[in-house]
Amino acid sequence: MSPLSGFLAVIVFLTAILVAYLTKQFQNENLNYLTSNPMTNSNPKVKTIEKEKVVAETLNGRFAMLGLIAAVGAYLTTGQIIPGFV
Repeated sequence: MSPLSGFLAVIVFLTAILVAYLTKQFQNENLNYLTSNPMTNSNPKVKTIEKEKVVAETLNGRFAMLGLIAAVGAYLTTGQIIPGFV
């Protein structure tokens, strides 16, 4: 196995661990949000944000940052944003 293959295997492994950690955090955050909702409002004219949208946007932001880090890492290691694509 070449050093680059070993390095990429380590990066994939660390990414898998990070995704598992973020998924666990997402589940805990969802449980915390379900038990206490700070966005309840007594004023009927003001719209409240649904809990699913808040959790979805949080998870979307986390995966967007993960993708950005992956793109920077790919560029630093190979010099291409999408390795193998000319």
